[in-house]
Amino acid sequence: MPFLLNCTWILPTLIALSLMFVPKQKVGVIRGMSVAGVLGILALVVSLIIAFLAGDYASPVGSAETTLAFSYRTPWFEAIGNQFYTGVDGFSLLMMLMASIIALCGVLVSWTITDRCKEFFILLFILLAGTFGCFISFDLLTFFLFNEITLIPTYLLIAIFGSGKKEFAAMKLNLMLFGGSALIILGMAGTYSATGSFDMIAIANNQSETLGSIAMWAFPALFMGFGILGSVFPFHTWSPVGHASAPTAISMFLAGVHMKLGGYGCLRAAIYLMPEGAQEWMPLFMVLATISVVYGAFIAIRQRDLKYINAYASISHVGLVTFGFATLTAVGLKGGVLQMISHGFVTAVVFALIGCIYGRTHTRNIDEMGGLMKKIPFLSVCFVLAGFAVVGMPGTSSFVAELTIFIAGFSGSLDDTLRLVCGALCISSIVITAVYVLRTVNSVVHGPLVDNGHEFTDARFIEKVPLIILLTCIFAMGLFPGWIIELAEQSLTPVVTNLGR
Repeated sequence: MPFLLNCTWILPTLIALSLMFVPKQKVGVIRGMSVAGVLGILALVVSLIIAFLAGDYASPVGSAETTLAFSYRTPWFEAIGNQFYTGVDGFSLLMMLMASIIALCGVLVSWTITDRCKEFFILLFILLAGTFGCFISFDLLTFFLFNEITLIPTYLLIAIFGSGKKEFAAMKLNLMLFGGSALIILGMAGTYSATGSFDMIAIANNQSETLGSIAMWAFPALFMGFGILGSVFPFHTWSPVGHASAPTAISMFLAGVHMKLGGYGCLRAAIYLMPEGAQEWMPLFMVLATISVVYGAFIAIRQRDLKYINAYASISHVGLVTFGFATLTAVGLKGGVLQMISHGFVTAVVFALIGCIYGRTHTRNIDEMGGLMKKIPFLSVCFVLAGFAVVGMPGTSSFVAELTIFIAGFSGSLDDTLRLVCGALCISSIVITAVYVLRTVNSVVHGPLVDNGHEFTDARFIEKVPLIILLTCIFAMGLFPGWIIELAEQSLTPVVTNLGR
Protein backbone atom coordinates (compact mmCIF):
# COMPACT_ATOMS: atom_id res chain seq x y z
CA MET A 1 0.00 0.00 0.00
CA PRO A 2 2.80 2.57 0.64
CA PHE A 3 3.91 1.96 -2.94
CA LEU A 4 0.36 2.49 -4.25
CA LEU A 5 0.15 5.69 -2.24
CA ASN A 6 3.30 7.07 -3.84
CA CYS A 7 1.97 6.00 -7.23
CA THR A 8 -0.53 8.88 -6.93
CA TRP A 9 2.32 11.25 -7.80
CA ILE A 10 4.52 8.78 -9.70
CA LEU A 11 1.76 7.84 -12.17
CA PRO A 12 1.05 11.40 -13.41
CA THR A 13 4.81 11.94 -13.67
CA LEU A 14 5.15 8.84 -15.85
CA ILE A 15 2.20 9.89 -17.99
CA ALA A 16 3.75 13.32 -18.54
CA LEU A 17 7.01 11.67 -19.59
CA SER A 18 5.20 9.21 -21.89
CA LEU A 19 3.28 12.00 -23.61
CA MET A 20 6.58 13.59 -24.59
CA PHE A 21 7.21 10.69 -26.97
CA VAL A 22 3.78 10.84 -28.65
CA PRO A 23 3.76 12.77 -31.96
CA LYS A 24 1.81 15.99 -31.57
CA GLN A 25 -0.36 15.06 -34.58
CA LYS A 26 -1.75 12.08 -32.65
CA VAL A 27 -4.34 14.15 -30.79
CA GLY A 28 -6.64 11.16 -30.26
CA VAL A 29 -3.85 9.15 -28.64
CA ILE A 30 -2.93 12.08 -26.39
CA ARG A 31 -6.54 12.47 -25.26
CA GLY A 32 -6.93 8.75 -24.68
CA MET A 33 -3.75 8.53 -22.60
CA SER A 34 -4.83 11.55 -20.57
CA VAL A 35 -8.27 10.13 -19.77
CA ALA A 36 -6.76 6.73 -18.94
CA GLY A 37 -4.21 8.46 -16.71
CA VAL A 38 -6.71 10.42 -14.61
CA LEU A 39 -8.98 7.36 -14.38
CA GLY A 40 -5.99 5.39 -13.11
CA ILE A 41 -5.27 8.06 -10.48
CA LEU A 42 -8.93 8.08 -9.42
CA ALA A 43 -8.90 4.27 -9.14
CA LEU A 44 -5.77 4.44 -6.97
CA VAL A 45 -7.36 6.98 -4.62
CA VAL A 46 -10.61 5.02 -4.34
CA SER A 47 -8.70 1.81 -3.54
CA LEU A 48 -6.72 3.65 -0.84
CA ILE A 49 -9.92 5.02 0.70
CA ILE A 50 -11.51 1.55 0.74
CA ALA A 51 -8.42 0.11 2.43
CA PHE A 52 -8.32 2.98 4.91
CA LEU A 53 -11.99 2.59 5.86
CA ALA A 54 -11.45 -1.15 6.29
CA GLY A 55 -8.47 -0.52 8.56
CA ASP A 56 -6.18 -2.36 6.16
CA TYR A 57 -3.01 -0.41 6.86
CA ALA A 58 0.01 -0.42 9.10
CA SER A 59 -0.15 0.52 12.76
CA PRO A 60 -0.45 4.26 13.44
CA VAL A 61 2.77 6.16 13.97
CA GLY A 62 3.47 8.86 16.51
CA SER A 63 0.93 9.49 19.24
CA ALA A 64 -2.09 7.36 20.00
CA GLU A 65 -4.35 9.92 18.34
CA THR A 66 -2.45 9.86 15.04
CA THR A 67 -3.94 7.65 12.34
CA LEU A 68 -1.39 8.00 9.58
CA ALA A 69 -1.82 5.18 7.10
CA PHE A 70 0.41 3.63 4.42
CA SER A 71 3.44 5.49 5.79
CA TYR A 72 6.78 5.26 4.01
CA ARG A 73 10.17 6.68 4.99
CA THR A 74 13.50 6.78 3.26
CA PRO A 75 16.58 9.01 3.86
CA TRP A 76 16.80 11.94 1.49
CA PHE A 77 18.87 15.00 2.53
CA GLU A 78 20.82 13.19 5.21
CA ALA A 79 23.04 16.20 5.93
CA ILE A 80 20.08 17.89 7.61
CA GLY A 81 18.38 14.70 8.79
CA ASN A 82 15.65 15.02 6.18
CA GLN A 83 13.55 12.04 5.06
CA PHE A 84 11.16 11.45 2.20
CA TYR A 85 8.19 10.75 4.44
CA THR A 86 4.73 10.04 3.01
CA GLY A 87 1.43 8.79 4.38
CA VAL A 88 -2.23 9.74 4.58
CA ASP A 89 -5.06 10.29 7.00
CA GLY A 90 -8.74 10.91 6.32
CA PHE A 91 -8.20 14.58 5.50
CA SER A 92 -5.52 13.78 2.92
CA LEU A 93 -7.65 11.11 1.27
CA LEU A 94 -10.66 13.42 1.00
CA MET A 95 -8.54 16.08 -0.69
CA MET A 96 -7.03 13.51 -3.05
CA LEU A 97 -10.47 12.20 -3.99
CA MET A 98 -11.68 15.72 -4.74
CA ALA A 99 -8.54 16.50 -6.77
CA SER A 100 -8.77 13.32 -8.85
CA ILE A 101 -12.45 13.88 -9.68
CA ILE A 102 -11.85 17.49 -10.70
CA ALA A 103 -8.81 16.41 -12.73
CA LEU A 104 -10.93 13.86 -14.62
CA CYS A 105 -13.58 16.49 -15.32
CA GLY A 106 -10.91 18.98 -16.39
CA VAL A 107 -9.48 16.56 -18.93
CA LEU A 108 -12.96 15.92 -20.37
CA VAL A 109 -13.71 19.65 -20.53
CA SER A 110 -10.43 20.10 -22.47
CA TRP A 111 -11.41 17.48 -25.05
CA THR A 112 -11.69 20.02 -27.88
CA ILE A 113 -8.20 21.47 -27.40
CA THR A 114 -6.18 20.91 -30.57
CA ASP A 115 -3.59 23.70 -30.49
CA ARG A 116 -0.50 22.41 -28.61
CA CYS A 117 -2.65 19.67 -27.09
CA LYS A 118 0.39 17.59 -26.18
CA GLU A 119 2.07 20.36 -24.21
CA PHE A 120 -1.20 21.19 -22.43
CA PHE A 121 -1.68 17.69 -21.03
CA ILE A 122 2.00 17.26 -20.15
CA LEU A 123 1.87 20.40 -18.02
CA LEU A 124 -1.46 19.33 -16.51
CA PHE A 125 -0.03 16.01 -15.35
CA ILE A 126 3.04 17.70 -13.87
CA LEU A 127 0.62 19.91 -11.94
CA LEU A 128 -1.21 16.80 -10.75
CA ALA A 129 2.02 15.15 -9.65
CA GLY A 130 2.97 18.14 -7.49
CA THR A 131 -0.51 18.39 -6.03
CA PHE A 132 -0.75 14.75 -4.97
CA GLY A 133 2.79 14.92 -3.64
CA CYS A 134 1.69 17.72 -1.32
CA PHE A 135 -1.30 15.78 -0.02
CA ILE A 136 0.76 12.72 0.98
CA SER A 137 3.88 14.49 2.36
CA PHE A 138 4.40 14.53 6.12
CA ASP A 139 7.88 16.01 5.93
CA LEU A 140 7.76 19.80 5.89
CA LEU A 141 10.55 20.19 3.36
CA THR A 142 9.11 17.55 1.02
CA PHE A 143 5.72 19.20 1.27
CA PHE A 144 7.24 22.53 0.33
CA LEU A 145 9.15 21.10 -2.65
CA PHE A 146 6.03 19.46 -4.09
CA ASN A 147 4.15 22.72 -3.60
CA GLU A 148 6.82 24.59 -5.56
CA ILE A 149 6.56 22.07 -8.39
CA THR A 150 2.92 23.07 -8.92
CA LEU A 151 3.86 26.69 -9.60
CA ILE A 152 5.84 25.95 -12.77
CA PRO A 153 3.07 24.29 -14.83
CA THR A 154 0.51 26.75 -13.46
CA TYR A 155 2.50 29.67 -14.85
CA LEU A 156 2.99 28.03 -18.26
CA LEU A 157 -0.61 26.81 -18.59
CA ILE A 158 -1.92 30.35 -18.08
CA ALA A 159 0.79 32.18 -20.03
CA ILE A 160 0.57 29.86 -23.06
CA PHE A 161 -3.02 28.61 -23.14
CA GLY A 162 -4.85 31.45 -21.40
CA SER A 163 -6.75 34.41 -22.81
CA GLY A 164 -6.81 38.16 -22.33
CA LYS A 165 -3.85 39.54 -20.40
CA LYS A 166 -2.55 36.03 -19.87
CA GLU A 167 1.16 36.88 -19.53
CA PHE A 168 0.40 39.54 -16.92
CA ALA A 169 -1.96 37.20 -15.06
CA ALA A 170 0.58 34.36 -15.02
CA MET A 171 3.35 36.69 -13.85
CA LYS A 172 1.24 38.26 -11.09
CA LEU A 173 0.02 34.90 -9.85
CA ASN A 174 3.50 33.42 -9.62
CA LEU A 175 5.16 36.49 -8.12
CA MET A 176 2.62 36.60 -5.30
CA LEU A 177 2.82 32.86 -4.71
CA PHE A 178 6.61 33.03 -4.68
CA GLY A 179 6.25 35.74 -2.05
CA GLY A 180 4.19 33.27 -0.05
CA SER A 181 6.90 30.67 -0.58
CA ALA A 182 9.46 33.04 0.93
CA LEU A 183 7.33 33.31 4.08
CA ILE A 184 6.96 29.53 4.20
CA ILE A 185 10.75 29.11 4.02
CA LEU A 186 11.09 31.57 6.90
CA GLY A 187 8.62 29.58 8.99
CA MET A 188 10.30 26.30 8.06
CA ALA A 189 13.71 27.66 9.04
CA GLY A 190 12.37 28.67 12.44
CA THR A 191 10.76 25.30 12.96
CA TYR A 192 13.95 23.44 12.06
CA SER A 193 16.07 25.66 14.29
CA ALA A 194 13.84 24.81 17.25
CA THR A 195 13.36 21.09 16.61
CA GLY A 196 16.19 19.96 14.31
CA SER A 197 13.63 18.15 12.20
CA PHE A 198 11.17 18.56 9.34
CA ASP A 199 9.13 15.51 10.43
CA MET A 200 5.63 16.93 10.87
CA ILE A 201 4.36 14.11 13.07
CA ALA A 202 7.41 14.25 15.36
CA ILE A 203 7.24 18.04 15.66
CA ALA A 204 3.52 17.99 16.45
CA ASN A 205 3.88 15.25 19.07
CA ASN A 206 6.86 16.80 20.84
CA GLN A 207 5.89 20.36 21.68
CA SER A 208 8.88 22.01 23.35
CA GLU A 209 9.42 25.34 25.06
CA THR A 210 11.82 26.33 22.28
CA LEU A 211 9.20 25.61 19.61
CA GLY A 212 6.64 27.60 21.57
CA SER A 213 8.95 30.62 21.70
CA ILE A 214 9.72 30.70 17.98
CA ALA A 215 6.06 30.00 17.13
CA MET A 216 5.24 33.63 17.89
CA TRP A 217 6.93 34.63 14.61
CA ALA A 218 7.21 31.32 12.72
CA PHE A 219 3.48 30.60 12.89
CA PRO A 220 2.33 33.82 11.16
CA ALA A 221 5.03 33.29 8.52
CA LEU A 222 3.77 29.77 7.75
CA PHE A 223 0.08 30.62 8.01
CA MET A 224 0.29 33.73 5.84
CA GLY A 225 2.61 32.01 3.37
CA PHE A 226 0.04 29.31 2.75
CA GLY A 227 -2.77 31.84 3.18
CA ILE A 228 -1.55 33.73 0.11
CA LEU A 229 -2.04 30.53 -1.89
CA GLY A 230 -5.55 30.40 -0.42
CA SER A 231 -6.15 34.06 -1.45
CA VAL A 232 -6.50 35.46 2.07
CA PHE A 233 -7.06 39.23 2.19
CA PRO A 234 -5.11 41.41 1.41
CA PHE A 235 -3.04 39.03 -0.76
CA HIS A 236 -5.99 37.85 -2.84
CA THR A 237 -5.51 39.98 -5.95
CA TRP A 238 -3.74 37.25 -7.96
CA SER A 239 -6.85 35.09 -7.82
CA PRO A 240 -9.40 36.98 -10.00
CA VAL A 241 -6.80 37.83 -12.65
CA GLY A 242 -5.45 34.28 -12.73
CA HIS A 243 -8.87 32.64 -12.91
CA ALA A 244 -10.13 35.00 -15.61
CA SER A 245 -7.15 34.43 -17.88
CA ALA A 246 -6.70 30.68 -17.37
CA PRO A 247 -8.21 28.11 -19.75
CA THR A 248 -11.36 26.42 -18.44
CA ALA A 249 -9.73 23.24 -17.08
CA ILE A 250 -7.02 25.23 -15.32
CA SER A 251 -9.58 27.62 -13.81
CA MET A 252 -11.36 24.53 -12.49
CA PHE A 253 -8.19 23.07 -11.02
CA LEU A 254 -6.73 26.37 -9.83
CA ALA A 255 -9.83 27.37 -7.87
CA GLY A 256 -11.07 23.89 -7.05
CA VAL A 257 -7.82 22.24 -5.92
CA HIS A 258 -4.72 24.45 -6.07
CA MET A 259 -6.16 27.14 -3.79
CA LYS A 260 -7.00 24.38 -1.31
CA LEU A 261 -3.29 23.64 -0.92
CA GLY A 262 -3.23 26.94 0.94
CA GLY A 263 -5.87 25.87 3.44
CA TYR A 264 -4.31 22.42 3.66
CA GLY A 265 -0.93 23.95 4.51
CA CYS A 266 -2.46 26.36 7.04
CA LEU A 267 -4.00 23.46 8.94
CA ARG A 268 -1.33 20.81 8.46
CA ALA A 269 1.88 22.86 8.66
CA ALA A 270 0.89 25.81 10.85
CA ILE A 271 -1.97 25.09 13.25
CA TYR A 272 -1.02 21.45 13.83
CA LEU A 273 2.67 22.11 14.40
CA MET A 274 2.42 25.36 16.37
CA PRO A 275 -0.73 25.45 18.50
CA GLU A 276 0.68 28.17 20.79
CA GLY A 277 1.27 30.46 17.83
CA ALA A 278 -2.22 29.67 16.54
CA GLN A 279 -3.85 30.73 19.78
CA GLU A 280 -1.85 33.95 19.82
CA TRP A 281 -2.37 35.01 16.19
CA MET A 282 -5.77 33.63 15.24
CA PRO A 283 -7.78 36.74 16.23
CA LEU A 284 -5.92 38.66 13.49
CA PHE A 285 -6.47 35.95 10.90
CA MET A 286 -10.13 35.70 11.89
CA VAL A 287 -10.52 39.39 11.05
CA LEU A 288 -8.71 38.93 7.71
CA ALA A 289 -10.89 35.92 6.92
CA THR A 290 -14.06 37.88 7.66
CA ILE A 291 -12.91 40.69 5.37
CA SER A 292 -12.27 38.11 2.63
CA VAL A 293 -15.77 36.67 3.04
CA VAL A 294 -17.66 39.97 2.99
CA TYR A 295 -15.38 41.88 0.61
CA GLY A 296 -15.32 39.06 -1.96
CA ALA A 297 -19.10 38.87 -1.98
CA PHE A 298 -19.56 42.63 -2.36
CA ILE A 299 -17.03 42.84 -5.22
CA ALA A 300 -18.74 39.92 -6.97
CA ILE A 301 -21.94 42.00 -7.12
CA ARG A 302 -20.15 44.68 -9.14
CA GLN A 303 -18.75 42.29 -11.75
CA ARG A 304 -20.30 41.66 -15.16
CA ASP A 305 -17.83 39.02 -16.40
CA LEU A 306 -18.85 35.49 -15.41
CA LYS A 307 -15.31 34.41 -14.59
CA TYR A 308 -14.67 37.43 -12.40
CA ILE A 309 -17.97 36.84 -10.59
CA ASN A 310 -16.96 33.27 -9.78
CA ALA A 311 -13.40 34.30 -8.94
CA TYR A 312 -14.53 36.81 -6.30
CA ALA A 313 -17.14 34.33 -5.08
CA SER A 314 -14.25 31.90 -4.57
CA ILE A 315 -12.36 34.45 -2.47
CA SER A 316 -15.46 34.83 -0.33
CA HIS A 317 -16.10 31.12 0.10
CA VAL A 318 -12.45 30.19 0.68
CA GLY A 319 -12.43 32.93 3.34
CA LEU A 320 -14.97 30.79 5.21
CA VAL A 321 -12.35 28.03 5.36
CA THR A 322 -9.93 30.36 7.13
CA PHE A 323 -12.69 31.59 9.45
CA GLY A 324 -13.54 28.02 10.43
CA PHE A 325 -9.88 27.29 11.17
CA ALA A 326 -9.54 30.57 13.10
CA THR A 327 -12.16 29.49 15.64
CA LEU A 328 -9.66 26.80 16.76
CA THR A 329 -12.56 24.52 17.73
CA ALA A 330 -13.26 20.96 16.65
CA VAL A 331 -16.45 22.11 14.93
CA GLY A 332 -14.72 24.98 13.16
CA LEU A 333 -11.83 22.85 11.90
CA LYS A 334 -14.28 20.24 10.65
CA GLY A 335 -16.36 22.92 8.93
CA GLY A 336 -13.25 24.33 7.27
CA VAL A 337 -12.33 20.92 5.86
CA LEU A 338 -15.89 20.36 4.61
CA GLN A 339 -15.90 23.80 2.98
CA MET A 340 -12.61 23.05 1.19
CA ILE A 341 -14.10 19.94 -0.37
CA SER A 342 -17.48 21.51 -1.12
CA HIS A 343 -16.04 24.63 -2.68
CA GLY A 344 -13.72 22.52 -4.81
CA PHE A 345 -16.65 20.80 -6.50
CA VAL A 346 -18.86 23.90 -6.66
CA THR A 347 -16.35 26.29 -8.19
CA ALA A 348 -15.17 23.58 -10.62
CA VAL A 349 -18.66 23.02 -12.01
CA VAL A 350 -19.28 26.78 -12.31
CA PHE A 351 -16.05 27.32 -14.25
CA ALA A 352 -16.85 24.33 -16.45
CA LEU A 353 -20.28 25.81 -17.22
CA ILE A 354 -18.76 29.22 -17.95
CA GLY A 355 -16.42 27.58 -20.44
CA CYS A 356 -19.31 25.75 -22.14
CA ILE A 357 -21.43 28.90 -22.34
CA TYR A 358 -18.55 31.03 -23.61
CA GLY A 359 -17.83 28.44 -26.30
CA ARG A 360 -21.32 29.08 -27.67
CA THR A 361 -22.01 32.75 -27.01
CA HIS A 362 -18.38 33.98 -27.39
CA THR A 363 -18.90 36.34 -24.47
CA ARG A 364 -18.65 36.20 -20.68
CA ASN A 365 -20.47 39.50 -20.13
CA ILE A 366 -23.84 38.84 -18.51
CA ASP A 367 -25.26 42.01 -20.10
CA GLU A 368 -24.81 40.39 -23.52
CA MET A 369 -26.67 37.21 -22.57
CA GLY A 370 -30.26 36.26 -21.89
CA GLY A 371 -32.86 33.61 -22.56
CA LEU A 372 -30.34 30.79 -22.89
CA MET A 373 -32.83 28.36 -21.38
CA LYS A 374 -34.60 28.43 -24.76
CA LYS A 375 -31.45 27.47 -26.70
CA ILE A 376 -29.35 25.36 -24.35
CA PRO A 377 -31.70 23.89 -21.71
CA PHE A 378 -29.27 21.29 -20.34
CA LEU A 379 -26.52 23.80 -19.69
CA SER A 380 -29.03 26.30 -18.32
CA VAL A 381 -30.51 23.84 -15.85
CA CYS A 382 -27.00 22.90 -14.72
CA PHE A 383 -26.23 26.60 -14.32
CA VAL A 384 -29.27 27.07 -12.08
CA LEU A 385 -28.36 24.03 -9.97
CA ALA A 386 -24.79 25.30 -9.63
CA GLY A 387 -26.22 28.66 -8.51
CA PHE A 388 -28.18 26.88 -5.77
CA ALA A 389 -24.95 25.27 -4.62
CA VAL A 390 -23.10 28.61 -4.52
CA VAL A 391 -25.85 30.12 -2.37
CA GLY A 392 -25.77 27.10 -0.06
CA MET A 393 -29.25 25.71 -0.50
CA PRO A 394 -30.17 22.71 1.71
CA GLY A 395 -29.32 19.47 -0.02
CA THR A 396 -26.07 20.80 -1.44
CA SER A 397 -22.57 20.37 -0.07
CA SER A 398 -22.29 24.10 0.62
CA PHE A 399 -25.16 23.97 3.10
CA VAL A 400 -23.49 21.25 5.18
CA ALA A 401 -20.10 22.97 5.17
CA GLU A 402 -21.22 26.55 5.76
CA LEU A 403 -23.72 25.63 8.48
CA THR A 404 -20.96 23.82 10.36
CA ILE A 405 -18.71 26.89 10.13
CA PHE A 406 -21.48 29.27 11.25
CA ILE A 407 -22.22 27.05 14.25
CA ALA A 408 -18.53 27.19 15.15
CA GLY A 409 -18.70 30.98 15.05
CA PHE A 410 -21.31 30.98 17.81
CA SER A 411 -20.10 28.05 19.87
CA GLY A 412 -18.04 28.42 23.01
CA SER A 413 -17.96 31.46 25.26
CA LEU A 414 -20.45 34.22 24.52
CA ASP A 415 -17.94 36.70 25.93
CA ASP A 416 -15.75 36.37 22.84
CA THR A 417 -17.02 39.51 21.15
CA LEU A 418 -14.63 39.35 18.19
CA ARG A 419 -15.70 35.82 17.24
CA LEU A 420 -19.40 36.67 17.55
CA VAL A 421 -19.10 39.84 15.45
CA CYS A 422 -17.03 38.10 12.76
CA GLY A 423 -19.46 35.18 12.77
CA ALA A 424 -22.43 37.51 12.29
CA LEU A 425 -20.69 39.29 9.40
CA CYS A 426 -19.87 35.97 7.72
CA ILE A 427 -23.50 34.89 8.02
CA SER A 428 -24.59 38.17 6.44
CA SER A 429 -22.58 37.21 3.36
CA ILE A 430 -25.31 34.68 2.54
CA VAL A 431 -27.62 37.53 1.58
CA ILE A 432 -24.93 39.21 -0.52
CA THR A 433 -24.19 35.91 -2.23
CA ALA A 434 -27.86 35.40 -3.03
CA VAL A 435 -27.96 38.83 -4.68
CA TYR A 436 -25.17 38.24 -7.20
CA VAL A 437 -26.11 34.61 -7.85
CA LEU A 438 -29.79 35.32 -8.56
CA ARG A 439 -28.92 38.35 -10.67
CA THR A 440 -26.41 36.34 -12.70
CA VAL A 441 -28.74 33.37 -13.21
CA ASN A 442 -31.62 35.62 -14.27
CA SER A 443 -29.41 37.55 -16.68
CA VAL A 444 -28.00 34.44 -18.32
CA VAL A 445 -30.81 31.90 -18.58
CA HIS A 446 -34.09 33.82 -18.24
CA GLY A 447 -35.78 36.66 -20.11
CA PRO A 448 -35.85 37.22 -23.87
CA LEU A 449 -33.25 35.50 -25.98
CA VAL A 450 -30.38 37.82 -26.87
CA ASP A 451 -29.37 37.40 -30.51
CA ASN A 452 -25.62 37.90 -30.78
CA GLY A 453 -25.37 36.46 -34.26
CA HIS A 454 -24.05 33.04 -33.20
CA GLU A 455 -25.88 29.79 -33.85
CA PHE A 456 -25.26 27.15 -31.21
CA THR A 457 -26.59 23.90 -29.82
CA ASP A 458 -26.82 22.39 -26.36
CA ALA A 459 -24.09 20.45 -24.57
CA ARG A 460 -22.45 17.52 -26.28
CA PHE A 461 -22.03 14.18 -24.50
CA ILE A 462 -18.37 14.85 -23.67
CA GLU A 463 -19.47 18.09 -21.95
CA LYS A 464 -22.41 16.55 -20.11
CA VAL A 465 -20.31 13.89 -18.40
CA PRO A 466 -18.10 16.20 -16.27
CA LEU A 467 -21.04 18.44 -15.38
CA ILE A 468 -23.10 15.47 -14.22
CA ILE A 469 -20.16 14.07 -12.23
CA LEU A 470 -19.52 17.35 -10.40
CA LEU A 471 -23.21 18.07 -9.68
CA THR A 472 -23.63 14.51 -8.43
CA CYS A 473 -20.73 15.02 -6.02
CA ILE A 474 -22.25 18.29 -4.78
CA PHE A 475 -25.67 16.81 -4.03
CA ALA A 476 -24.29 13.49 -2.78
CA MET A 477 -22.14 15.32 -0.23
CA GLY A 478 -25.09 17.51 0.73
CA LEU A 479 -27.46 14.58 1.26
CA PHE A 480 -25.02 11.95 2.61
CA PRO A 481 -22.18 13.77 4.38
CA GLY A 482 -21.76 11.23 7.19
CA TRP A 483 -18.74 9.28 5.94
CA ILE A 484 -16.96 12.47 4.90
CA ILE A 485 -17.51 14.00 8.34
CA GLU A 486 -16.27 10.81 9.99
CA LEU A 487 -13.05 10.84 7.98
CA ALA A 488 -12.53 14.54 8.71
CA GLU A 489 -13.13 14.14 12.46
CA GLN A 490 -10.73 11.22 12.69
CA SER A 491 -7.88 13.14 11.08
CA LEU A 492 -8.55 16.33 13.05
CA THR A 493 -8.35 14.67 16.47
CA PRO A 494 -4.54 15.17 16.76
CA VAL A 495 -4.92 18.85 15.84
CA VAL A 496 -7.61 19.42 18.46
CA THR A 497 -5.53 17.52 21.02
CA ASN A 498 -2.52 19.76 20.36
CA LEU A 499 -4.63 22.90 20.66
CA GLY A 500 -5.90 21.73 24.04
CA ARG A 501 -2.45 21.14 25.54
